[in-house]
Amino acid sequence: MKPVKELKVDKLITFVFENRNQLGLAAAEDSINHIKTLLAEKERVRIVFAAAPSQNEFLAELEKADIDWSRIDAFHMDEYIGLPSGAPQTFGRYLNEHIFEKVPFGSVNIIDPSNEGAQGECYRYTKRLKKSVIDIVFMGIGENGHIAFNDPPVADFNDPEFVKVVELDEPCRIQQVNDGCFPSLENVPKTAITLTVPALMSAGYLSVCVPGKTKASAVKSTLTSEISTACPATILRTHQQVKLYIDQDSASLL
Repeated sequence: MKPVKELKVDKLITFVFENRNQLGLAAAEDSINHIKTLLAEKERVRIVFAAAPSQNEFLAELEKADIDWSRIDAFHMDEYIGLPSGAPQTFGRYLNEHIFEKVPFGSVNIIDPSNEGAQGECYRYTKRLKKSVIDIVFMGIGENGHIAFNDPPVADFNDPEFVKVVELDEPCRIQQVNDGCFPSLENVPKTAITLTVPALMSAGYLSVCVPGKTKASAVKSTLTSEISTACPATILRTHQQVKLYIDQDSASLL
């Protein structure tokens, strides 16, 4: 799938596509090729998945891949605190429905705050993540520039933690309503567990899908603002191997 435009800012390569379907197809094609390359080099591959509507088209294409899923260990990057386990709005439920239950992964590792409480779950998940390197992170960018649930007020590019509890910024919570995940702001949890910025940046390869007009401001800030936690996604420009896939809607302010 050919982009209509390609640009590079610092180390971040950005591909602009006509629409979100083409974006998802291209991101999946590139990611499948990268997974196959890794599987030819090592016995197991460890991948972190984001859960958001921005990933819908990408995941729909990814699940069709003819690869040995049994050699892939799957993780997810963030989860609300306070929702019942398996509630429709949980990110674990989203990933189960969109990818985790559709292909035969070697293992699926879910963040579940009800396991041992939020802090205990952070400790448990950190230990699991740190057993080996993270090979790939599939992710998006929030309307406020967040990556995972590292909103501007809590993002720390030098965070000593790998997984932590955070308070969600109001613009982030409003986005969950805009995305149709919750009926109103009052229903959106105020806290969550998230992989930190250093955890995400430790991955060997980052694939970032950001379609839609609601993300246009965040995309512009990511590519043009000073690298700072005012827009956490700007840190992506420092990664050694990262690709950003956007459509003409999310690129509209560039």
